Amino acid sequence: MLRSIASVVFSALAALTTFQANSANAGAQPSQATSPAKSQKLSRSQPLGRSAVFERDPVSGELRASVEGAGEGSAGAGTIRSRVTLVQVACTVTAPDGTQVRGLTQENFHLYEDGVPQEIASFDASATPASIALILDASPSIFHELAEMRGAAHTLATNLSPADEIAVVSFSTEAHLLLPFSTNRGLLDRALASKNLARVEDSSESKIYQSVFFTARELFWGRTGRKAIVLLTDGQDSGLGLTWDAASAQPLPGAAASRLAFDDVARELGADGIALFIVSTENRPRAMTTAWLEAHQGQMLVTPQARKQDMPHYTLYLAELARRVGGQLYFLREIGNLSEIYRRIALAISAQYTLGYYPSAGTARPGWRSLRVELASDAKVPPGSRLTHRGSYYISAFQ
Repeated sequence: MLRSIASVVFSALAALTTFQANSANAGAQPSQATSPAKSQKLSRSQPLGRSAVFERDPVSGELRASVEGAGEGSAGAGTIRSRVTLVQVACTVTAPDGTQVRGLTQENFHLYEDGVPQEIASFDASATPASIALILDASPSIFHELAEMRGAAHTLATNLSPADEIAVVSFSTEAHLLLPFSTNRGLLDRALASKNLARVEDSSESKIYQSVFFTARELFWGRTGRKAIVLLTDGQDSGLGLTWDAASAQPLPGAAASRLAFDDVARELGADGIALFIVSTENRPRAMTTAWLEAHQGQMLVTPQARKQDMPHYTLYLAELARRVGGQLYFLREIGNLSEIYRRIALAISAQYTLGYYPSAGTARPGWRSLRVELASDAKVPPGSRLTHRGSYYISAFQ
C-alpha cells in the first residue's frame, strides 16, 4: 500500500472538521440513541463480517446473509433483511460559482422513478444529524503517524456538531470497527490513538470493497437520515479478483457463487442510500476527464477501449462504483490538498436536501430503479445552477 495513504490521514481527519454546524442545527437531536459521553468507554476493535455466511439466491442473484451464532434481533441475524419502503434521495444544488444553494423547499423539487412522477412524502434540508463512516486504509507505514492522528482527532472532536455521529473503520486483510457510531468526540480521539488501530493486521493485502460492503451492511443497518461513507484508498483491491475482464465484477459460477462480488457491493450501497465519497491517492488518468465520465454515465467503465487509454483498471473500478451508486471520486494528486477535498465533501453533505417517497409501483419488483430529480420552474436558484443526486437505487428481493 502506498506510503501516501499514511501521510495524508492526518490532513484528512483535520479537514473533516469543516463538517460541523452546517450538518445539523443547534437544536437537532441525534437520529439514533447515543449514551451520554461520560458513560461511554472505548471497546476493543471488532472485525466486521468475520462471522457472515452467504448463500446466493439462484433466482434474484442476491446474497442472502446470516451470522453464525447471532441471536434474534441482531443486525445480521436471519437470511431475510427487511428494508424500509421509504426511499430517500439526497440532492445538492450548486450555483455556477461553486457555492451550495440553500433555502429551497419541498415544492421546489419534482421526483421521478423510472420516469413516473412520485409524491414526496418527506423533506429534510440538512436539519437532521448525519451518520458518517470513515474507512481508512491501514498499511504498516501508518502506525508511526499515531501522534499526529491524535491531534487531528482532538481538532475534529472540538469542531463537529454534537448531533453528528462518526464511526471509524480501518482495514487491510479484513475490516476492523475501531469506533461504532458515536457523538462522543473523546472516543473518536481515543479510537485513533489507541492500540486498537495498531492491531489491524500487518499485511500487504487490501480488501477495499469487502470492507465497504461490511461497513454498509453492519454499521448502517436500520439508520435513517443522512448517511455517508468517506473512503481513503489507492484502489488496489486484493479481495475480489477484479481484472480487465468486466465479468470479474459479477458473481462467480458454480461452487464459488456465494463469494462476495463487486456487483454485491454496489447493490448494498444502492439499497441503503449511503452517499459515497472516494478519495484516491493515485493520479487521475489523463483520459478520465469529467466530460468522459459524464459521457459514460450509463455504461460499464472497465472496457478494452479504456485500457487502450492507459486507465488503470483498479481506478476504473473505483469510478464504476461511484457511477453506479451516484457517488463522487476525487484524486488527491490532482487537487493537491486533502483538506480542500474534504472541505468539498463536507459542503456537499451539509447542503444536502433529502427527499423521501414511497414508490407508487410498490417494492414487490426487485432490482435497480432509475431516479430523476428536477427543480421546479419557479425555484429561486441562480441561472445555470446544477442539481446532483443518485441516479438509481436498488430494491432487494429479500424484504
